[in-house]
Amino acid sequence: MKTKFKKGKITMIITIAIACFALALIMTMQFKIVNETDITAIENMRETELRTELANWQEKYNEVNSQYEETVSRIDEYKKTSQSNEETEKLVNQELDNINLLLGNTDVQGQGIEITINETNNEEIEKISADDLLLIINSLKQAGAEAISINDERIVNMTDIVYIEAAGIIRVNGQRVLDPYTIKAIGNQTYLESAMLGNGGQIDSMKKVGQDVKIEKKDNIKITKYSGEFKTRYME
Repeated sequence: MKTKFKKGKITMIITIAIACFALALIMTMQFKIVNETDITAIENMRETELRTELANWQEKYNEVNSQYEETVSRIDEYKKTSQSNEETEKLVNQELDNINLLLGNTDVQGQGIEITINETNNEEIEKISADDLLLIINSLKQAGAEAISINDERIVNMTDIVYIEAAGIIRVNGQRVLDPYTIKAIGNQTYLESAMLGNGGQIDSMKKVGQDVKIEKKDNIKITKYSGEFKTRYME
């Protein structure tokens, strides 16, 4: 019994000794590896890795920054193009407005004069003719009138003022007009009035022969747009 106990004890001691030896051997080898390892090499390796990583990030930054600058440049181009288009559209709209004003396609208002002509009951005084109206219109145009109407018929370049002898009526823009004839003109009041009332002016001449004509300055004359159609026969 004692012999078996001693053998077991001896076996345990040997096993522990072998384990301690192995542990000591491993520790010795680790110390040797640490002593033989070049710390500077490790630091250099880490520095190289950091530099490589930094270079990679720098490259990524440059790429993103390049894309950013390219995007900003495109946005600036879009803005310039948009502004240019808006300016162009604004100028085109202004030109269209001016053309519509000249053509009489727009209602307008402004300072000017208003002429009222009434037929008289005196048979010795000539009736108002289409020529009388036409002479007044031409004088107003020469005096700088920007818009003119007769009984709310807008006068444009293609307006015809004619006397229809068979019916004994005057037509403006193909529409019959009756007295009293109201002529409105927008423009410089002084110039327009002087052209009408000055020596040799049409209104002055009409008054001298007894026709009932009066002229009045107004600060807010309204003239409606041309209601007819612009038709051409020879232009294509």
